[in-house]
Amino acid sequence: MSLRATHTPAFKAKVALEALKEDKTAAELAGEYQVHPGQIRQWKQIAKEGLVGLFNGRKKKEDKDKAELVQELYQQIGQLKVELDWLKKKSGLIP
Repeated sequence: MSLRATHTPAFKAKVALEALKEDKTAAELAGEYQVHPGQIRQWKQIAKEGLVGLFNGRKKKEDKDKAELVQELYQQIGQLKVELDWLKKKSGLIP
């Protein structure tokens, strides 16, 4: 049995947003949401860093790079399948 609480991304975002508003201290938010103040500060920092990424277009480039990688991998899989089939045919494994 684990004593660690697991929180949903939505919960973390909600708490981080409250922390970013700075209407309440981390200690006040900790009491309200039953989360350690250090955890709230960590989520706040992650949120700050993530917000910068939303405005610099990095996500679109990462998505494009990922799509290109997937396409290249599918191409390699296709090529290897053709080569394997050819080798099976030449070796007599496939009639």
